[in-house]
Amino acid sequence: MTVTASDRTGAHTAEAADVISGARERIDAIDDRIIGLMQERMAVSAVIQEARIESGGRRVNLSREMEVLAHYRDALGKPGTALAMTLLELCRGRI
Repeated sequence: MTVTASDRTGAHTAEAADVISGARERIDAIDDRIIGLMQERMAVSAVIQEARIESGGRRVNLSREMEVLAHYRDALGKPGTALAMTLLELCRGRI
């Protein structure tokens, strides 16, 4: 069985399938950049945690995490809070 552009995109015309395919390529490229930024953020977070622990502090600064949660909530609404929680968990692990 041959898979058509319409099958892959859900579009009903070739023109719409082309638009969707192009937009999906852009989304994939954006996702790759987001993943790279997440990996960079995780590395920076590890540096901060190490410095905090070596100075006798705790691994996690809850007041800073509340600032991050508020920033994401203010920018993206309620789903931003969930995104920020995931981001914080990736960067510092579960607490």
